[in-house]
Amino acid sequence: MVSNRWRMLALVSFSTLLSLSLWFSINAISMILEIEKGFTTEDIAWLTVSVQLGFVAGSLILSITNIPDIVNSRIVFSVSCVLAAVINVVLLLPQVGTNEAIAARFLTGVFLGGVYPLAMKIVSGWFKSSRGIAIGIIIGSLTLGSGSPHLLKSLFMAQWEITLIVSSALSVTGGLIVLLFVRDGPHDVLTARFNPTYVLAIIKSRALQLVLIGYLGHMWELYAMWTWIPSFLTSIYSNRIVFFGLFELPSLIAFLVFLSGAIGCVMAGLLAERWGRTATTSWALALSGGTALCIGFLPVGWTQIIFFMALLWGFTVIADSAQFSTAITELVDGSYRGTALTLQTGLGFLLTVITIRLVPIIQSYIGWGWAFSFLSIGPILGIFAMLKLRGLPDSRIMAMGKR
Repeated sequence: MVSNRWRMLALVSFSTLLSLSLWFSINAISMILEIEKGFTTEDIAWLTVSVQLGFVAGSLILSITNIPDIVNSRIVFSVSCVLAAVINVVLLLPQVGTNEAIAARFLTGVFLGGVYPLAMKIVSGWFKSSRGIAIGIIIGSLTLGSGSPHLLKSLFMAQWEITLIVSSALSVTGGLIVLLFVRDGPHDVLTARFNPTYVLAIIKSRALQLVLIGYLGHMWELYAMWTWIPSFLTSIYSNRIVFFGLFELPSLIAFLVFLSGAIGCVMAGLLAERWGRTATTSWALALSGGTALCIGFLPVGWTQIIFFMALLWGFTVIADSAQFSTAITELVDGSYRGTALTLQTGLGFLLTVITIRLVPIIQSYIGWGWAFSFLSIGPILGIFAMLKLRGLPDSRIMAMGKR
């Protein structure tokens, strides 16, 4: 059984990595789209925001209807992967303009709402002990998958269509892997009944409120950082080509930022099993928020220091994410675990719309330093929520009593 659960985790993690390559496929090729299709910087921002809004819509629909707990999660995951992939390649059509592209990205986000939260639910059915590590690996896969378009773009600089085609093919592959090779875990619960009022029960719980506040503080920073760090890196390193002309440097560093985040997720999962979830999340929030406060103010000529600071930010900005999700699965009624996870992620991604839109506005007026410092508000609030949660009796339910 032990080897079985780790095999299932490997399959779901790999599938998540493949499927989430759709998320930032447009951001990776944004500069090329400005030339090829005449998109403006404002258009690119809306293309990013539309994915977030679509994800919110998809997640909230799933949580209110209890679909993740009524329909088998593997089926929801697989169908969502395929539909998101199909919508993604619509952007290759020559007649697609700005409005059509925004609509397509919105629908891509809707279907991705059935991928990431469902991956966490599937894995939580296989793990009771070490669940924080398992979900950390899932979110590490999400991180690496989200960053993969930057690697594709750094390799295929002149052929932007390849980035979209490959990301869609990867998503379909991920869906098929889960459908054909993954099984339901022993800790999965019987199918729940339709109960839209359970969402209210989640919101009323004091412990769950604090987990949600901590998660929202984390999300305030995360996706705005992921969205705009490539632009910041381009402003520092221009479009330098490295490694015998194989890679574009800013895109390569952007991918390494995501890669460091994937490592951070796994390490935080290991630490949380020893230190507890509230302590681990507080440290991660403090480090990422501190990096946000200073990285944009560093002199442009300090390229090596900026490189290492970007990796540190990438490592810490996502490290805590899995522990918030794991805490949710530990504190809610197991019958509605999928409902709770989709609600949590839906609210978090709704908040990201604000910071994704505000960062470029702040940057245009007063620079990257203040734009990134603005993101530290979220981690500060998140730390207070986690320390408050640590003092509640319910916190003993988490991390096998380690809080």
